[in-house]
Amino acid sequence: MNNNELVLAVDAMGGDFGPSVVVPGALSAARSTGAKVLLVGQESAVREALDKLPARERNEALYDIVPASQVVEMEEKPSEILRTKKDSSIQVACRLVKQGQARAIVSAGHSGAAVACGMFILGRIPGVERPALATILPTEKAPMLLLDVGANVECRPHHLFQFGLMGTTFAQDILGYETPRLGILSIGEEEGKGNSLVKSSYDLLKMAQNLNFLGNVEGRDLFTGNVDVVVCDGFVGNVALKLSEGLGSSLTHVLKRELLSSGLLPKVGTWLAKKAFRKFGKMVDYAEYGGAPLLGLQAVAIVCHGASNAKAIANAVTMAATYVEKGTHKRLVDAISANEELTRYARSV
Repeated sequence: MNNNELVLAVDAMGGDFGPSVVVPGALSAARSTGAKVLLVGQESAVREALDKLPARERNEALYDIVPASQVVEMEEKPSEILRTKKDSSIQVACRLVKQGQARAIVSAGHSGAAVACGMFILGRIPGVERPALATILPTEKAPMLLLDVGANVECRPHHLFQFGLMGTTFAQDILGYETPRLGILSIGEEEGKGNSLVKSSYDLLKMAQNLNFLGNVEGRDLFTGNVDVVVCDGFVGNVALKLSEGLGSSLTHVLKRELLSSGLLPKVGTWLAKKAFRKFGKMVDYAEYGGAPLLGLQAVAIVCHGASNAKAIANAVTMAATYVEKGTHKRLVDAISANEELTRYARSV
């Protein structure tokens, strides 16, 4: 691969719908970014998805098919996948990146397998013990980044400290925030609130010279737009994420039901406000944000929602392309290296 060529490995078998949404989504992103995508998976299934696309969307210069005979099932354990499914699409895609044939991987498959393969095939940035899954959430003002959302259910203070460093760098490059405001998720705004993990992590984040640390953030503050990056352990983060997704979905369903079953005037009002409703629907649609970057690896990895549609896949592949083009990974490495002494101190206490 030419160093200037942007090649991305895509797990074509991942997600609830496999190649039928991954292939068109990946090719859509390839057309818009100029990247070349390596569609990794069972060749017959990938070609079947390609054959269903209009001829104008099947430019062969935009993709190659890389065969992988095995498919990862959602109920399988990550350790078993690593050991017994060497020719699975997720493992083959990770090895393409490891071997320098691609510069990033995108997968909507088994998130546990993506984390495990990322750690054991791609490897971690020197000094990083725990890579973190970061997700972009809508707020009243602008998107914010929440991490970790599931990769690490148990953490130590220096892990959250490193999450803050990596999240801040990502928010600068990908979200475009010059000096991202960083907070730690807790049960109260005041310093000293929270469990031992939160309190010890607070002290570390406060000591860092290159972080714009605001302090504790409560759950109700996540969507106000007054903080740009929020760190927590993966257990808390995953609960917060799933609660947000469920609440957004339920509110949308209730709103639709009430507006469409309350007589003529509400229906007329709904029609008049349809532009605002479309804008709201777009804001809370996870497909708009693509996927969750797995920060802390030696290469770029984007993990998508299992129910991702073609639009979500396209946005995830676009995020990976942007990540590579902006050199965000190098800045993550620099941020970890610059704070090595503080991390070392945190490990010792």
